[in-house]
Amino acid sequence: MNFYTTSILALVCFYVLIVLVLFFFQGNLLYHPSVNNYIKDQTAKEPTGIEKVRITTKDKIDLIGWFYSNNMENSKTILFFHGNAGSLENRTYKLNHFKNLNLNFLIIAWRGFNGNSGKPNELGLYEDAKSAIGWLKEKGIKEKNIILYGESLGTGVAIEVAQNKNYAGVILESPFTSMVNMGKKYYPFFPVSLLLKDKFESYKKINKVFVPILIMHGKVDNIVPFHMGKKMYELANKPKYSYFSEYDDHMMEYNETLLNELKKFIHSLN
Repeated sequence: MNFYTTSILALVCFYVLIVLVLFFFQGNLLYHPSVNNYIKDQTAKEPTGIEKVRITTKDKIDLIGWFYSNNMENSKTILFFHGNAGSLENRTYKLNHFKNLNLNFLIIAWRGFNGNSGKPNELGLYEDAKSAIGWLKEKGIKEKNIILYGESLGTGVAIEVAQNKNYAGVILESPFTSMVNMGKKYYPFFPVSLLLKDKFESYKKINKVFVPILIMHGKVDNIVPFHMGKKMYELANKPKYSYFSEYDDHMMEYNETLLNELKKFIHSLN
């Protein structure tokens, strides 16, 4: 066996090894419960006035949640689905604004996050979301008064559970088209569509969301490309609204402009 043949075989073996690593450890690449990428919020604690709750899923996993009740009868309720990294505390700076918008809110930590048992996966996250919706309904909150808010990975969950339902509205912050397309961006030389288990194919589902939708995305997002958010907006049904910021990265700035867009959208739902 000559040097050329040996080199080719070595490269093939190395490639196969990387493919196997990607396949068996893809969960560690997609979900990052212990990563804090919210630099501005390093010292944040939970918002004041919340009720710490536990929501049990059908597969017997207890999820930590924070519930804030402003006005159960006359206010909309945001159900917040967070992204693939960090903790509930990392979202405090957003949740505090919801309180000022005359809203109730519930945020849950996914399985495997914030000390919850279980391992995160696509079907598991869908079950977590459905359990949170069921919990709100048990509180007497009607589906038509719930606003689903998805952040990054959470947008895939929001779109899944919003299909053919009568929620008040849907807010998507930094949405992606599918996890396969995201995988191709980061691993262009590997057969992502064959390897990936959790596909989150949002672009195939958004046309089944028939309630008002607001899509927010920063044009300099260095994690989820802006063109994905724009594509999701194009695919969405009317009534649809957009807030495409010129300077926001993946973690959008909750500045006055963004908050005004949220206010306008929420008021349009009344």
